[in-house]
Amino acid sequence: MTQSLDERRKYVFAFNNTMIKIWREQIALLNVIDTGALYRSTVAVATNADDKIVEITLAQAFNIYGLYQDYGTGGNTPRGNSGDLGRDNPRRRRRWFSRKYFASVMNLREFFAENVGRDFCNVISNALSAEIWRRNIDVSAS
Repeated sequence: MTQSLDERRKYVFAFNNTMIKIWREQIALLNVIDTGALYRSTVAVATNADDKIVEITLAQAFNIYGLYQDYGTGGNTPRGNSGDLGRDNPRRRRRWFSRKYFASVMNLREFFAENVGRDFCNVISNALSAEIWRRNIDVSAS
């Protein structure tokens, strides 16, 4: 079980840093850089986990206008607009955030399902072993 805890601990604490690296790569790749403020604003805010690292809280932050870049919206382009504003619209969607984030969260979910599931199977297996049963019966008879 200790090995599983170590695996989860490493995975959780690496997740935030990896997200920041991915986002910065995407910002550069998609040229979502004007002043560099969005690039510099991507930070891992917090990582909290319980003792067994089964319940976790992860937080990242970036400048809010990064969402407008991801959605391709802004002051002159409301979200969900058909695109016909009657004038040229220089904005285009540059998905630096949402696509990679969703995929990474799904990877995190799959890792935890496998890792915690393996621990659960070991606990059940140990609880059903004959030796454990004998010990529990002997202790309760005293």
